[in-house]
Amino acid sequence: MKHKSLVFVSVLLISSAMAFAQGDRSKAVGRVEEAGNVINEIMAAPDHGIPSNVIESAQCVAIVPSYLKAAFGFSGTYGRGVASCRTGAGWSAPAFFSLKGGGFGFQIGGQAIDLIMLVMNREGMQALLSSKFKLGGDVSVAAGPVGREAEATTDWKMRAEVLTYSRARGVFAGVALNGALIRQDASTTRDFYGHMIPFKTLLTGNTPAPQDSQTFLGALRKYAGEDGNTPAKAETPAATKPPSGRH
Repeated sequence: MKHKSLVFVSVLLISSAMAFAQGDRSKAVGRVEEAGNVINEIMAAPDHGIPSNVIESAQCVAIVPSYLKAAFGFSGTYGRGVASCRTGAGWSAPAFFSLKGGGFGFQIGGQAIDLIMLVMNREGMQALLSSKFKLGGDVSVAAGPVGREAEATTDWKMRAEVLTYSRARGVFAGVALNGALIRQDASTTRDFYGHMIPFKTLLTGNTPAPQDSQTFLGALRKYAGEDGNTPAKAETPAATKPPSGRH
């Protein structure tokens, strides 16, 4: 009888651990899906989204759904997000990160915002691949331009390695986020993939993207390019014609 009781307890503990692990993975999947929804909602807003020529130029895209801002201007902020970078084979598998600190300069009262970060060049991408860097310190950061198209006279391509945006209570705007520290979220990485995978391995395309990351990656393909190298905007209205191999 005692042996049977021990077996029962062991089975119960294993089952509980498996259920707990599945619950943690569900939270990670939910974060990936939220990131995809943020992109879709922002880009679908007429004349208020990220300019198409800006997002199409981004080397990496990072989203923090519900980034928490501290009250009354203090820089006590925290959020967990998802990133993907362009590779020769398409957008990389999601990489999870945490973001702490950073002052917005305009917050009054605590609230949660959606934060979008676009890594615009190789230097910014290399910083992201390091799995730990500081915005405004290790890389330059600036508020991103907003609207259907970025004006040709702006210097958004030259002035920052990372462009940042925020959305709160329906208002979408570029925002300067200085002093925030980004590092890999190891616990969520384990929850989602079942084991630890280095940031660089994920973002350079060396890990297949799970099927349940397609909401996020599909949004990137739709608005930033069908593959890792070809901007979506390169597809003209004539893109519906048969492939060149068919005559």
